[in-house]
Amino acid sequence: MIGQSPLRALIAHAVLILGILIVAFPIYYTFVASTQTLQTILKPPLPLLPGDQVWNNYSEALFGGVGRIGGVSVGRLLLNTTIMALGIAVGKIFISILSAYAIVFFRFPLRMVFFWLIFITLMLPVEVRILPTYKVMVDLGMIDTYAGLIIPLIASATATLLFRQFFMTIPGELVEAARVDGAGPWRFFFDILLPLSRTNIAALFVILFIYGWTQYLWPLLVTNSNDMNTIVIALRKMVSFADADTQWHLVMVTAMLAILPPILIVVLMQRWFVRGLVDSEK
Repeated sequence: MIGQSPLRALIAHAVLILGILIVAFPIYYTFVASTQTLQTILKPPLPLLPGDQVWNNYSEALFGGVGRIGGVSVGRLLLNTTIMALGIAVGKIFISILSAYAIVFFRFPLRMVFFWLIFITLMLPVEVRILPTYKVMVDLGMIDTYAGLIIPLIASATATLLFRQFFMTIPGELVEAARVDGAGPWRFFFDILLPLSRTNIAALFVILFIYGWTQYLWPLLVTNSNDMNTIVIALRKMVSFADADTQWHLVMVTAMLAILPPILIVVLMQRWFVRGLVDSEK
């Protein structure tokens, strides 16, 4: 273990505090702006302390609707984004864990060929697949639907690879013991494999939820109506080229509400997330 001198500890803490300030100050400044009136924001400098418009601004955005996005409320945008992010995270984990289970524990022709075909998709940029995928969504009538937002994004070569690597560390004796006890494939999967994979699932869920929450290009293509916009798309639409035409107090409220769910997911699942990453390294 590296010895800690007082000077080294002081420098380390100073760097950490500086890093926290660099990350946290823009978020705090956004919160302060979200509590001010539009007139206050348009007359710099912006105060460093929160204003008295918290309830008015947040209730107007959440329930009253925003003009530049067709009067759709931020509450509806949060619902759309939550459904998409949860659908993507759960769908990716469900498909990936079953794919990895089949590749590792079943013996069938061309199983490694299928694995490498899945793995090769990591090398394909999103832009290569996006136009054919969009054409399929149009033909299936999935434009402006939750299915159109979620289904094209639920396949994950990365998650399949991570589950495969974890499953390969499970001792063969455990598999043989389960077989001797009469456990079939599904019983082995649900009673043994899933409990062992909980931390890995939690870590992947956090990563994939944030991935789904921050999607921009795909929702921009497959949503035409304001009612189906995600909060990331709506934020861009709310900002006008002319400052005077932008409701900056509502933009800041929307930005604060947009970052809350990912932060809550990370905070609530932090212990499982770290443990899952450690288990994945073993």
